[in-house]
Amino acid sequence: KLFDFFANCEYFEDKFNYDEKLKLPIPKKVGGEGNDVGIDIDKYTSYRPDPLMTVNEKQIGYEGMKIDRMLFKKFEDRIIMDDIIKKHVELGNWEHVVSHIQQEIFDKPEEYFNLEKIRKAAKIDRKVSIREVVEKIFGIIPKFKSKDELLDEEFDKFISIYPPDEDVNVRALKYFFKAYIIDQDIRKIISSKDFQALQTHPTLTISQFKEVAARYRLVIPEYIKDYVNLDKFAA
Repeated sequence: KLFDFFANCEYFEDKFNYDEKLKLPIPKKVGGEGNDVGIDIDKYTSYRPDPLMTVNEKQIGYEGMKIDRMLFKKFEDRIIMDDIIKKHVELGNWEHVVSHIQQEIFDKPEEYFNLEKIRKAAKIDRKVSIREVVEKIFGIIPKFKSKDELLDEEFDKFISIYPPDEDVNVRALKYFFKAYIIDQDIRKIISSKDFQALQTHPTLTISQFKEVAARYRLVIPEYIKDYVNLDKFAA
């Protein structure tokens, strides 16, 4: 939540001219002559009334603020106009695509694009790869899947391999499966069998752990270790 006390969000979303070139103030010239000099102000006192009359809460939607969308649009335009990238995307040469972006586009003036900036601008709640970003830009994938959507997909794969019996609490399995992936502390606790630590753990309590069928308490950690890329779920 963002409390927009002075309507700053509204101003920068709707009114601010992002293309305007700002003129720098003229510094004061010591001992200079003429009128083309600046003014040094050491102190300023305003007697205007406090403009804060009400507090309005404004929800920032999934699309984010305008400045974020503009950053991603600039990156998108830069990628689309690059014939080298287009060529290698069509050929499926993803190593060349990634290498070209890292060497020729990332961390270059004026935007200094990087993967973290792109992730934040696109409001992605997890780590994302250069390939995935390019796939989204060229329409190969329709959207960036959220962390929870990817977790659901991983769990569906898991139960297709290890289908639970009718008496198994699938909801408990799913919660444990997700908690084990996203929380490093949970993985350490389960690995070390320090189950007492779950008594006060905010992610997975001891009662929630006991709801997981005994067989799956062993199978789930081993499966995740062997088949799930934990890095892509990091924030």
